[in-house]
Amino acid sequence: MWPYPKIVAHRGGGTLAPENTIAGLRAGLAYGFRAVEFDVMLSSDGIGVVMHDPHFGRTVYGDDYVPNFTAAELAKMDAGRWFGPEFRGEPVPLFLEWVDYCKEHKIWMNIEIKPAEGHDEATGRWVAHTARARFAAEVAAGDAAQMPLLSSFSMPALAAARDAAPELPRACLFDKIPADWLETARELGAVAIHTNHKYLTPEQAKAVKAAGLGLFCYTVNSLERAREVFALGVDGFCTDRIDLIGPDFI
Repeated sequence: MWPYPKIVAHRGGGTLAPENTIAGLRAGLAYGFRAVEFDVMLSSDGIGVVMHDPHFGRTVYGDDYVPNFTAAELAKMDAGRWFGPEFRGEPVPLFLEWVDYCKEHKIWMNIEIKPAEGHDEATGRWVAHTARARFAAEVAAGDAAQMPLLSSFSMPALAAARDAAPELPRACLFDKIPADWLETARELGAVAIHTNHKYLTPEQAKAVKAAGLGLFCYTVNSLERAREVFALGVDGFCTDRIDLIGPDFI
């Protein structure tokens, strides 16, 4: 049900480095993490960049919108100084740059397809097609544990990813698990349900596992809660507290 790592660094370095940056990946590696969750959206020229927010103002200064800029323009922007002066000049990574770094360092990837409004299908299609090309050998070997796991809150994006690269595993991402979760998962050929640990009930966890699906939670940041979610039967979770919850916690 879950051939992937059980504890995953959230957006790279959690609370120790600016999210969705190569510096974040380096921080995760320093704490022994070889599994990462991160976000991908498309630039104006249809190239994937690693960013969480479609609007500037939180991790990239300014008042604008990711789809208004080319990938080359975004890659020149400072995605680090908001976190601390020592990260000043840390750029927005291109998706391919990120994937190559992860492959070089043997970091497993949970790729969240994070489309800006109106770009659902295009983002899902691009991410899946591009990841499929980068993982051609792993797909040919049929080893799911070595492939990235694609997840999204956008079911249209996941449907587009399924059609573009059916060989890559997919997960339905929900804040609260809806009543029709199993129907949705089956329609999309999903292998797992990802959800907010705050709203997960024991009954839901039991039902997901009984359906033969993996169950993954975001974002668990205390030792007590980590033990609780594993007791529910959760297969894995991502964490910001990579300094507190190590990759070998269980």
